Amino acid sequence: MPRESPLQSTAGDPDWLTLGQAARYLGVAQSTIRKWSDSGRVRAFYTPGRHRRYRRADLDAFLDRSGPTGGGGPLVLIVDDDESVREYVRVNLEAEGYTVREARNAEEGLQVLEESKPDLVLLDVMMPQVDGWEMLRRLHERHGVGAIPVMMFSGKIGDAAGEAAERGAQGFIGKPFEPRQLIEQAKQLLSS
Repeated sequence: MPRESPLQSTAGDPDWLTLGQAARYLGVAQSTIRKWSDSGRVRAFYTPGRHRRYRRADLDAFLDRSGPTGGGGPLVLIVDDDESVREYVRVNLEAEGYTVREARNAEEGLQVLEESKPDLVLLDVMMPQVDGWEMLRRLHERHGVGAIPVMMFSGKIGDAAGEAAERGAQGFIGKPFEPRQLIEQAKQLLSS
């Protein structure tokens, strides 16, 4: 009887993950894990259709070697309910050498904070259910005011910049913003 290749039996197997599942498992963007597997940092297998598959054991070994952020540059957590904004910010920060984790809402963001302490949090003010102000309050409650630098951002500028400072955020930027402006402010906060 011919031997099955490990990838012929991966459908529904919890030990094998697709690219998207592996990215969620590591808490990074798909483009990041793609880059890591292309450079050999994370072992990937390919199906006959050239789809990437990852063994959970290999991902665990990678985490053990590198820590939860993959050993890249400073860790930045982006919390925004708008996927396109998260992707836009992530791509630009990763291009500058930062390691980026994403959260779709405040609850996910707070969970990430429990798993690993980021060097900077980029936090949207306007989100459903728990807004950015409440997440900022909870972050300060758990970690202390100023322990983790936070840059707030919002499309409703008004008095938001002043309110962000009053509530203990270290920075504020209005949407839409230029990626260079965001990166420069992020660098300033990370160096202080």
